[in-house]
Amino acid sequence: MASAPTTTAFSAAHRRYVQSLYRRRLQNSLDWTVRRDIWRGKAMQIRAEFEVNRDIKDPRLLAQIFAEAEAKLAKWKHPDPYTAPTAPGGTKWERNLPPPTENPYAHDPPQEYEPIKSSWNPFR
Repeated sequence: MASAPTTTAFSAAHRRYVQSLYRRRLQNSLDWTVRRDIWRGKAMQIRAEFEVNRDIKDPRLLAQIFAEAEAKLAKWKHPDPYTAPTAPGGTKWERNLPPPTENPYAHDPPQEYEPIKSSWNPFR
């Protein structure tokens, strides 16, 4: 007896979308609570919410769940999200940059030597 090949119910794009949604929810909750020991409980609640809906296969119900999750994420989005100090936009971003290696005074390309005019004499 030949067994039927196993197929996944959803595409890789669906899996990436769910992972992205999960990460955005975690990041948003971390924006509200910077201390990780306090945030860990909220992260476990978010994981439990995702685990409850793990085995749902109906596309219409999934679309409704995704719409509700996106609305919840938009509603609770932090107005001033946390940015790491050394990340782009952080307080230390591009601080103490090394000086430029090129000559800052070389505005014009070098010219050939121009001889001093014979009519000009500074000691007259």
